[in-house]
Amino acid sequence: MANTVFTINHTDCSSHARTGTLDLPHGTVSTPVFMPVGTNGTVKAQTKDDLEEIGFEIILSNTYHLYLRPGTEVISAAGDLHRFMRWKGNILTDSGGFQIFSLSPMRKIHDEGISFRSHIDGSSHKLGPEDIVRIQRILGSDIQMQLDVCTPWGISYKEAEEALRVTDLWLRRTKKAWLSETRGVTQGSYQGKLFGIVQGNFFKDLRERSAESVIAQDTPGIAIGGLSVGEEEPVFLEYLSYTAGLLPPEKPRYVMGIGTPEYILGAMEQGIDMFDCVLPTRTGRNGHVFSRTGAFNLKKAENRLKFEPIDNTCGCKVCREYSLAYLRHLFKTREILCSILATYHNLYFLHDLVKEARKAICEDRFSLFKKSFLETYSQGAAT
Repeated sequence: MANTVFTINHTDCSSHARTGTLDLPHGTVSTPVFMPVGTNGTVKAQTKDDLEEIGFEIILSNTYHLYLRPGTEVISAAGDLHRFMRWKGNILTDSGGFQIFSLSPMRKIHDEGISFRSHIDGSSHKLGPEDIVRIQRILGSDIQMQLDVCTPWGISYKEAEEALRVTDLWLRRTKKAWLSETRGVTQGSYQGKLFGIVQGNFFKDLRERSAESVIAQDTPGIAIGGLSVGEEEPVFLEYLSYTAGLLPPEKPRYVMGIGTPEYILGAMEQGIDMFDCVLPTRTGRNGHVFSRTGAFNLKKAENRLKFEPIDNTCGCKVCREYSLAYLRHLFKTREILCSILATYHNLYFLHDLVKEARKAICEDRFSLFKKSFLETYSQGAAT
């Protein structure tokens, strides 16, 4: 088995939810885990000290953006991304495939790799799976993702099958390059772990075919891709459950791009160990915050004279120190401090939710915890 990194500590008696430990180069990570997104080597509006204070053990950065700016020469000269941004914990880097397909004009997918123009300056680039592995090694990624073909909701079977064919081809080449980086060329100095990605869009036979291919490559972890791309929540849960059921239980499972309590708890219920999303930081910068009784906007007029915290049950420093009235004032006057404080609260809220869920799993009461939490959460209006 390739580089075993995951230990299952406990599985809930009434669901597939489980707790575990990831053994990574920059320390262990308790799972399930939510990873804040630091696309450009920073989680927006937060310092590394903020993230450490909340208790995060791993964050996510983006290979595409860092490759274009500041570039691998700068990060290599700094030592790696950890040293460049002064982050002591672990870093997962996605392959950049989604950004290339969604942001880059004049992109082209072929068996050799991808050709695209930078969304920053229009410059031309060509990258293959081996290049993506090399870039992530320069970044010093503790977990690196394979290059895959991202597909949207609503495409045809033929399009999904072709995307899967290329993704499978790239995975085989990725695995070979990763082994070279970890065992050969660098003589073991790079210890980052590789995750393959299950694709197949919303066709179950393609999902099964993709899972078989990823399992055969025996990567240390497995991501479930192609979900949360525009489909309704029942469809998301159906295909998440189906795909998770195809995967070996001893591997850590990662679903990309989910960041609401409903989706996070739904994923945990299916045995998912890792998830990330820009939602808590993006919405925080826009004055949208989580609370136990639902998410809401600080700018609402009803908050003008509320001198209570965002959430009376929250232990974060924002809720200890600042009132809704003050936060609303910051938002209305477009003060940067509002983005900083709201983002901190949102990240703390999700981190705390995941910690509580881990405790519930260990005590075999996850299903009751999920039901109780969501019943209270649904009382609020996400407006």
